[in-house]
Amino acid sequence: MTKFPEWGDLRYFLELARTGTLSAAAQRMGVEHTTVARRLTRLEEQLGTALFDRRRDGYSLTEAGQALVPHAEAMESALLDAIAETGAKVSEAAGTVRIGTTEGFAICVLAPRLAKLYAKHPNLQIELMALPRFPSLASREVEILVTLNPPRSGHYIVARFLDLNYHLYASPAYLASHKPITELKDLAGHDFVDYVQDYLMSEDLRYLNELTPQPLRRFTSTSILAQREAIAAGLGLALMAPYVVMGRNDVVRVFHGKAPVTRTLWITTPSSLFRLRRIRVVWNYLREIAEMEPGLFDFLDTK
Repeated sequence: MTKFPEWGDLRYFLELARTGTLSAAAQRMGVEHTTVARRLTRLEEQLGTALFDRRRDGYSLTEAGQALVPHAEAMESALLDAIAETGAKVSEAAGTVRIGTTEGFAICVLAPRLAKLYAKHPNLQIELMALPRFPSLASREVEILVTLNPPRSGHYIVARFLDLNYHLYASPAYLASHKPITELKDLAGHDFVDYVQDYLMSEDLRYLNELTPQPLRRFTSTSILAQREAIAAGLGLALMAPYVVMGRNDVVRVFHGKAPVTRTLWITTPSSLFRLRRIRVVWNYLREIAEMEPGLFDFLDTK
């Protein structure tokens, strides 16, 4: 009789698929990394195929591993449903949730607001991936993704997160030493701070071209925080979301009133993960931030 894989081995497989390294999977499971390796080896031997490619920087799913993930997640969801139907009550979320988003949103919005989430769910752990590129949901680099461009295909839960308004900023010193700016046509000839155009996370970030043709990019960086410091130092003008410069006295808005550029952020998670309580709790908390603090994403005044 064929010996079927144990659910416990599949749990280790899922954690390794989600984290990409033995040490991270072991930390989530509360075991030694050798245990994860041993359980994975046993699972691969039982299935007769390699589930991961071993690389120096971690583990990546093979084609067989990618095919196994949704089935293992379906088993995980079925187990959670069974627990719920027995009447077991779970008031707190527990476990690790990896979120991928932009550097500015991660550092200026999410990180300062995690204490409230942790107070309600002390056994929850957030891994915040603030990368110069959007991490992959398909390869399980992250479990929740806040992005400008949602996936076009695949089994995902996708929701409109918020409309993000970008305003034009500069330092008071820069504005005092350059030609006055009262309307868009006055931007010609000014210096700009922007993203490195060959390393954009999204084509939607080519927003300066919507303000003025052929903007003079005096300084560029893949980091929005580096851009913020550059405009504070007087290197030029830059488009930024309000939360990046909030509370800074060395950076001011150039135009008041309506934002010259608006983009939409989307929130996404694999549909197979959405049943997990830890995923839903974090998903709902992110949505709560967007709804309860609109001033982070646009100014509430119209002066």
